[in-house]
Order: sequence, then structure tokens, then C-alpha cells
Amino acid sequence: MRGDLVRKLLARVLTTGLAVLAFLVVALTGATGWGLAIAVAALAAAGWERRIRPSADGVAESVLVAAGILVGYARRLDAGFDPALVATALVLLGLVLLVGPLRDAGALEIRAANLPVRTWTPLVAARLGDALLVLLALVAGAAGLALPAWVALAAALLVGAGCGAVGLDLARRRFRPSAGGGPVGRALRRHQPEFVLHFSAPPGSEYQVTMWLPYLERIGRPFLVLVREPEFLPTIAAATRAPVVFCPTLKTMDEALVPSLRVAFYVNHGAKNSHCIRFTQLTHVQLHHGDSDKAPSANPVSAIFDKIFVAGQAAIDRYARAGVEIPAEKFVVVGRPQVEAIEVRREPVHGLANPTVLYTPTWTGHHADANYCSLPVAETLLRRLLDRGVTVILRAHPYTAQNPASARQLARLTELLAADRARTGRAHLWGAAASRELTLTECVNRADALVSDVSGVISDWLYSGKPYAVTDMGTDGAEFVARFPLAGSGYVLHRDMSNVDEVLTELLDTDPKAAARWATRTRYLGDFPAESYADAFLDAARRQLDPGWHPPAPRPAGAVAEDASPLTPTA
Repeated sequence: MRGDLVRKLLARVLTTGLAVLAFLVVALTGATGWGLAIAVAALAAAGWERRIRPSADGVAESVLVAAGILVGYARRLDAGFDPALVATALVLLGLVLLVGPLRDAGALEIRAANLPVRTWTPLVAARLGDALLVLLALVAGAAGLALPAWVALAAALLVGAGCGAVGLDLARRRFRPSAGGGPVGRALRRHQPEFVLHFSAPPGSEYQVTMWLPYLERIGRPFLVLVREPEFLPTIAAATRAPVVFCPTLKTMDEALVPSLRVAFYVNHGAKNSHCIRFTQLTHVQLHHGDSDKAPSANPVSAIFDKIFVAGQAAIDRYARAGVEIPAEKFVVVGRPQVEAIEVRREPVHGLANPTVLYTPTWTGHHADANYCSLPVAETLLRRLLDRGVTVILRAHPYTAQNPASARQLARLTELLAADRARTGRAHLWGAAASRELTLTECVNRADALVSDVSGVISDWLYSGKPYAVTDMGTDGAEFVARFPLAGSGYVLHRDMSNVDEVLTELLDTDPKAAARWATRTRYLGDFPAESYADAFLDAARRQLDPGWHPPAPRPAGAVAEDASPLTPTA
């Protein structure tokens, strides 16, 4: 987070400083060539700033750069008054003043992917700032080469024509909207979606949606994904064949939420969810993007939804334990369908010659009470694992890089693993190899044991039946298991790592809590047949779409032995 702020400040300083310097060098010295070169550098800095701060307002800098380039151009030509150069200056001034408002207006337009429509105006409007930077660079190049002024004028008029077309189309949309709605709305009416997944989150959160897309598709009904931030449109559209629509305003939501819709699903508690919940004709269902004992998993905001799909009874108990009163009829136990491909291991794990351990540190959270990150003490843990001959899969939370301290700590761990792999040949995994090339399910299936912080990874891992350890990064001490009951079936690592050797012995060698995990597994993940585990979610979703629909009667659950481990696959 601090790293982002530093980059933004650096980009601002570079853009402004180079623009001022370019103008001063051209206007006050005879070094025209150097001034034009600095102007191009200022344009490159402005382009970089737009990448890391898309809403940056660079009007003043653009005016300075344009003025410097035009003064340098006049000096290069040295032909007195040139009408073409004057016209170029007027066109450039108009573009500098108009590009920002046109871009902002285009950003308020609905956009779509995976629909047979082409909404070109918002896309072109979003690129006008880049087009202006390229145009100024071309004019600077023409000045440096002393090309005739009409060359620069032709380029300026070409970009100006594009701006004019965008402006006219935006004006038509505003003041003469189509009676039947825009092209996106008409295409959605033809698509006839029955449910929508509404999504709003910070950058890098698309995993919250992509984990649900395969199961939404398996419902077998037409649907759409509605995103509220533009950066999610291409990434989510690439992960599904369903229409993905970007709605920046409440007005565009009115167009996208067509009459055929019956249900709205959500995967987090984003503030913009309230924009969709105002559509009272829909049934609003919270899915969550994981199941854990974290404080946010018992968010009182859940009460605003009509239904709350939870993995197991433990999630319902979590709300009660946090003092959040929600009527029992709002909860629907559906299991955690994402675990259906996890391999269940019923034989003991201990005694393996070369075990593989999955380590999944979480991030620091938005607030102090949600900071369960173990990265500050993880080096001790990793060294002990390596001393035991363990192969480590290090899979960090996607938000880790947002905190510079966490990013440095993670880099140190990867250095340790890389050095050990070079020395021993053990196939440790980290970075993209563990987080993008492999899914979480694939990581779980490769590992024999887990070390994790308080997070949803533990609930998913629990399905495998294999042992796990949980880091206690707070000051709860004896109260840790009471606050985070899932830790009761695992082995708790103290914050100071004073018990790391004892815990690793239990985790990898003796595993005294093997029997307790099966009962915990049922409480957290439900008791559904393994061969049709995801059907619990699919059936519940279909019931929301069609209240008169009833799923086939499930087969009886398998018998349970005295040690609480299933005799036949039941979940």
C-alpha cells in the first residue's frame, strides 16, 4: 500500500517536473533539441502515471509540454508566421482541454464482453489520453526533424476527428437515448439471464469470482456477471462464456438488470453491493469467497441478504458466537463446492520419508483485528521444515504485495527455498509456480500437511483429512481455539515459534488429532456424498431460481466408525 503511494508520488513528480523543465529549456535557452527531448521524456512519464493512476489529471502538464513543443517547432522552422502551426496550436489546445472530460464521460458508459455488441465509444474515450500523448510525441518528432507544419496539423486533425466522433456519440446517448435501451441492454434482453453475479472489490480480487464461475455455469441457466470496476471486465470475461457487464453508475445498472433476472449472487461484502440490493424484485444470496474463522466471516452486513449460503453448521455458529443475530431460515448449508476435486486421504500421514508441506500465509488485512499474517515469523518455520527434509509449496495470499513489508518478507522466504533447491534438489514451489500455474486444489493434492494462518485455506484443506497446523499471531493464548474453533483440530504454532519443533513432530510424525478432524470436517463442510458433493450448492441455487423445484432425495450417509472417520466416502 505504501509502495503504491510512493510510485504514484514519483510518477507525479516526474511528470510535472519534466514538463516544467521542458518548457523552461525551450523558452529560455537556445537548446531546442534538448528541450524537445525532455518534452518527450515528460510524455513518457505521463504515460507511466496513467498506468498506475488512471484518473490522473495532467491538463497543466500537457499544456506546458505542448507549449514547449510548439515554441521549439517555430524555432526549428524559422519561417516567421506559419498559419499551419497556429492551427496546430489551436487544435492541440482544444484536445488538451477536451480529452479529460470526454474520457470521464466515456467512463460512465456501460460496457460488455461476451455479448454480440460493440460498445466502441467508451473504449475509444478511454484511450483518448493515450492518443493525445502519442500525438504530442509525434509533433515533437516533427519539430525535431523540422518537417513542414502541415504534417503536425494533419496528425492533430486526425485525433481531433476521433474526439469529435466520441463527443457526438456521447451527446446522443445522453440527450437522445434509445427508447428500447442501449445495445447492451437489448442484447441482455435477448440473452434472458435468470441470475446475476454482482461483484465489486479492490484490484487483484478477481479470484473471488473465478472460483465460483464453474459452479454457476453448472446450474444450467443463462446468467451474467456484473462488475463495478473496469479492470475486472477483461479478466473475468476471459474466464467464462457468460456475458460480463461493467456498470459504473446506478443508471447503467438499471439497463443491465433486465426483467428476466430472479436472483442476485454476491461473493463478498463490498460496499457497492447495496446498489444491487435496492432491486427488491430479486432474491439476494451471499455466497462468500471462502469459509474461515476470520472476523470478516461473521460480518453483520450479511443480514441484509435474503439468503446466506454457508459451507456447514460451523459458519452459522460463527455468526452466533460473534453476537450477529440472523434468522435461522436465511442460512442454507451447501458445502464448499470448490473442494470436490480435493483427494481425500484416510490413511495416516506420519512416517513419510520426504513429506511435502503446503505453507499458505495470509495477508495483513484491512484492519488490525483482521491481521493474521505469519510472514514476520515465517523464516524460523521454513528453516525448521527444511532441516527436516521437507519439500515446501509456498502459496501466499494474492494481496501480499500490497504491503511492502510483507512483500520483503515473502521475498526472503523465496530466497531460502531457492537456495535449498539448488543445494538439495528438492522441488520447492513458490511464486507463479505455486499460485498461478497450480490451483489451490492442485497444491492441496500434492501436499502431505499444511501450515496456514487463520484463513479459508484451512477449511478447504480440511476436506482432505490430512493434518494441519495454524499460526496464532495474536495475543489470545489459551483463548485462541475458542476464538478460532477450526484450530482445535490442528496444531497451534505460537507467535514466537517457541513450540515449532513440537508442532512439526505432531504434524509430520505422530498426528494425535487425526480422529478429531473427521468430526470437524462435517461441521465445517457439511455431510454430503463425495461423488455428488457440489450438487448441494447446485440444488440450493436452483431452488432460489425456481421455488417449486425439488432435488432428488439424497442417498443415506455412510456409516461412521467409533473414531469418527467415515467407513465409506460421505463427504
